Amino acid sequence: MTGTRISPDFVRGLATTGELAVVAAAASGDELRAMRTGLYEIVQPVVFQCLTRKFEMARGHRGCAASVFRLEDGCLDRFHDDMDAVLEDVLRNATMPVYNLEGWVRRRLTIATVNGYRRRRGERGALQRPRIPRWLATRLGEVPRLTTLATDLLEFVGSDGVVSTSVWPVDTWAERRALVSGDFESARRQVVRDIEVVLSAMRTRPAWYEAYVERPLGHKPHPAVPIPRTAADDLPHSNASDDVLLFELASIAVHRISSRIAGGENPRTAAVDVVVQVFTNGVGGLDRFPGDAPAFAELVVTGLADDATVDRLVATAVPDEAA
Repeated sequence: MTGTRISPDFVRGLATTGELAVVAAAASGDELRAMRTGLYEIVQPVVFQCLTRKFEMARGHRGCAASVFRLEDGCLDRFHDDMDAVLEDVLRNATMPVYNLEGWVRRRLTIATVNGYRRRRGERGALQRPRIPRWLATRLGEVPRLTTLATDLLEFVGSDGVVSTSVWPVDTWAERRALVSGDFESARRQVVRDIEVVLSAMRTRPAWYEAYVERPLGHKPHPAVPIPRTAADDLPHSNASDDVLLFELASIAVHRISSRIAGGENPRTAAVDVVVQVFTNGVGGLDRFPGDAPAFAELVVTGLADDATVDRLVATAVPDEAA
């Protein structure tokens, strides 16, 4: 192969002779990228028409279902993830003669995208097939409502979805419960309480919690643009969901501080920088939470100006010998 471009016809020829996977495995970086580009032209219409379009219609995103060029940001991200998974699958598994490449790809869409999703979960450190361990089920009293929520939490931390302003997708889980109870507000309050119960149970095994909840949660993507404020956002408010949010933000901050110190940063510098990022710069649009955001941000900054407060923060985040 020469040059920087490989045509779709060349890729089809390799597939027809059963050499596509073999040549891809031996290709250099530039050659492999060129092969992926040629293959992309073949695969993209199949993925969009046979997978993306169906999902977008099911979500009610008729505009996104109309064209790749009309996909909204989140939907476009999912499409790119699926494309990467399918390209990886073809270049790895096309080891036999394939005379109808589009048809072959179509038949493998499910296995390719599922494997891609599991691979991304693994890269985040999340469980690939979330199942709650026996000790956790026992600690939750074998209550189906709680064990189901625990599984949902483990699923979410490794999923492709972004971390929202409340960290957990409380409304989505509440809507599911409300289908049975018919009362969304009550269902939401119960979900918030149950999240606290489940997280408390998970934290009784700190090493397990750090590995399968905190670490993958810290690797999840965050929205690039803060959620717009409304007049209601300027009103002081505090409730149980704020408490859950604060607790989870604290966990994220401690994990990030520990990671940066492990990488050689000064403990005090890392601690102050991370707390400012997490609590006042709006991780995932958190500039509007919790409670009265301007007052809360000022409180955080004031606290960090006190050496004793920073000392306690460092002591919490890292072992004494590291500080």
